[in-house]
Amino acid sequence: MVAAVKLQRHTGRRRAGRFLAEGPNLVEAAARRGLVVEVFATAAAAERHAELLGGLTVHEVTERAAKALSETVTPSGLVAVCTTPDGDLSDVLAGRPRLVVVAVDLSEPGNAGTLIRLADAMGAAAVVFAGHSVDPYNGKCLRSSAGSIFAVPVMVAADTDDVVSGLREAGLQVLATTLDGEVSLDDAELGGPTAWVFGGEAQGLSAQTAALADRRVTIPMAGGAESLNVAAAAAICLYQSARAHRRR
Repeated sequence: MVAAVKLQRHTGRRRAGRFLAEGPNLVEAAARRGLVVEVFATAAAAERHAELLGGLTVHEVTERAAKALSETVTPSGLVAVCTTPDGDLSDVLAGRPRLVVVAVDLSEPGNAGTLIRLADAMGAAAVVFAGHSVDPYNGKCLRSSAGSIFAVPVMVAADTDDVVSGLREAGLQVLATTLDGEVSLDDAELGGPTAWVFGGEAQGLSAQTAALADRRVTIPMAGGAESLNVAAAAAICLYQSARAHRRR
């Protein structure tokens, strides 16, 4: 229990190579991947989710203990300790992916989780959090991903330059979203293998990072809004790529 509580912090997750998944949906998704090490459940939760917990190592805990493990306002009484899955971008690229998502310096876990969910929905082969991005295995990100974090490979990479170089060497065109891109999304060629690079919430992509891309793409907007939330921009761009791939 003490070791599990430490997994609420990024340093604890990194050192242990484990994370917490809370609630029946996330626990079930993690179990399908074979990632669940053990489960802490209240008596009521254990009874309610008996079928889900079959075959798993379950420790019954008090409501108070379950609340200590929870990061939600209304704890579910069900928290699993899970092994962080191994992820290697080179393995993904060896499979000749058609769509890869890269987020650089993304700091908001809700946006990170939504980006993972979008990538899964649009058929992306992987999501890479580069630079100083949020830990994708924190509680809010996991919940925002709605289980998609267990369906699509998710990786963390400190060096954005290395990520972009690897993508280009694997034959993907690298497109960066910027407000002043030289190519409109309407005119972008999206039929081939593509890696989209999205920037953080506050400043977007730096000029240096945007320059690494093959093309800088802007989303045409007829209204008065100056910019879009990163998740909204990603939804538009990834949908357009998936649509172009379906037409091939």
